[in-house]
Amino acid sequence: MGFTSSALICGGLFSVTAFTRFLLMKFQPVSHLLLWLALSVAALGAENRRVVVVVWDGMRPDFVSAETTPHLWQLAQRGVTFAHHHPVFLSATEVNGTALATGAYPSRSFVIANTDYRPAIDAQKSVAIEDPATIAKGDAVSGGHYLGAPTVAELLHARGERTAIAGTKQIALLQDRAPRSASTAMSSVVFEGDTLPAELAAQLTTTHGAFPATAKTQDKIARDAWTTQVLIGSLWRDGVPPYSLLWLGEPDASQHATGPGSPQSLASIAQSDTQLGLVVADLEKRGLLSTTDIFVVSDHAFSTIARKVDVAVELSTAGFIAKRAAPGGLKTGEVLVVANGGSTLIFVGGHEPEVTRRVIAYLQNQNWTGVIFSREPSEGTFSLAEARIDSPAAPDLVVSLRWQHGRNAHGTPGLHTSDLAPTSTRVGNHASLSPYDMHNTLIAAGPHLRVGVTNPLASANTDVAPTILWLLGHRDEAAQMDGRVLSEALTASDVPALRSVNLQRLQAQRTFASGAWSQYLQIVEINGVRYLDEGNGAFVSAAK
Repeated sequence: MGFTSSALICGGLFSVTAFTRFLLMKFQPVSHLLLWLALSVAALGAENRRVVVVVWDGMRPDFVSAETTPHLWQLAQRGVTFAHHHPVFLSATEVNGTALATGAYPSRSFVIANTDYRPAIDAQKSVAIEDPATIAKGDAVSGGHYLGAPTVAELLHARGERTAIAGTKQIALLQDRAPRSASTAMSSVVFEGDTLPAELAAQLTTTHGAFPATAKTQDKIARDAWTTQVLIGSLWRDGVPPYSLLWLGEPDASQHATGPGSPQSLASIAQSDTQLGLVVADLEKRGLLSTTDIFVVSDHAFSTIARKVDVAVELSTAGFIAKRAAPGGLKTGEVLVVANGGSTLIFVGGHEPEVTRRVIAYLQNQNWTGVIFSREPSEGTFSLAEARIDSPAAPDLVVSLRWQHGRNAHGTPGLHTSDLAPTSTRVGNHASLSPYDMHNTLIAAGPHLRVGVTNPLASANTDVAPTILWLLGHRDEAAQMDGRVLSEALTASDVPALRSVNLQRLQAQRTFASGAWSQYLQIVEINGVRYLDEGNGAFVSAAK
């Protein structure tokens, strides 16, 4: 029609009477005018919509309280608390940072662990998935497909919309990793003090000071404060874009160092709440709070380490050629062990079936094994596909180590085994199938979310991206994702329907002369979207 809705709010162009005559002349019959007005108002509303995501790395939902997290508590009172929220497995940062960004299961995003063995990137040792050098090499060897699915930021950029990503940790780079120059950049990314475009770093240092060091816990809290100021003070300087993400590194660092529920961890949670308060206050000062939906989510939850087991050493002692690195490449029959805290990846050189079978049998007889997933069918295991971790480069075995109920010295429930050297000083960890790792935080509030509601249905980090895209009006893109739109939390009447809710308990057993191995996996499925609730296993010796 050659006429945009912006004319409706451009004062001084027409008097009200003249503008009315203009519309009646332009649109015949009047029904066309009414249709145009409806579309214009809808478009204007969509243009004014904004979503802000704040990630509290490692935040357990049971630490949300009016005393410790008053800003988050207030957000929950005027929004939705997702009482049955999940990370994807492995319950680790890079896996779930990617799930939040893409709405894809690990099998399709290609990120199944924080630390992985990718021979095309480095044939001799495991790599850190979030490391910028790893990402650059991964894109180089895959033709730009280091991730197997597009991110929210990438999808919005394709539509010409701006984003703002700021993270205390390097995981923020996976949200929006495309190289760019200062002269052409529509959107900026800040990740652990580095930036895209690179030229932005000097400007941020001038404005906000240098990115803090990390030698002490208080420096990590200072990093979160610096990153928050970068988002609201610099990335939002020219306006808040349709989509923003702030990734805070706490309470993850404190809980690793001192355990969940420690005084230090509770103090770091309070500091993350302070940063959330600054974001909300800035939106309110700008007059944007009424048009902004805010999601506060954690990548995973947390357990206290009850036992440390060096899986590579254990396998070596049992007679396998097991190692943590593969100088010259992984040779047939060798076993490469890649630790990820509460879970372990095991790669068998040449996918040698007999060695793999022997490793499985050994694991099924250990009192630290929880759940075994295998690339090839094997008695007493689940397939990688059951956990949606069957990516193209997946290992031969993924082992979630055993967990147990019980409390730590601070009264916090949830204990598990971690793949660590006995000399490790870590107190807390995650990445297992423990319910204490697999039930994380999601609270959302805003003009398009219900008020004062606790959602009892299962949800997951894979659901956040499609829900955001749906809120921003990009429903086709939302429908392409593995996660679902969280319809039950939204106020709109035309949300996708809830069609089915199913509960499953998978079991796998194997009998040995000395006893029996049994493992289980508890699953919830809504509209075909799978949520892993928990899983564990045990070997029971035969009665004498």
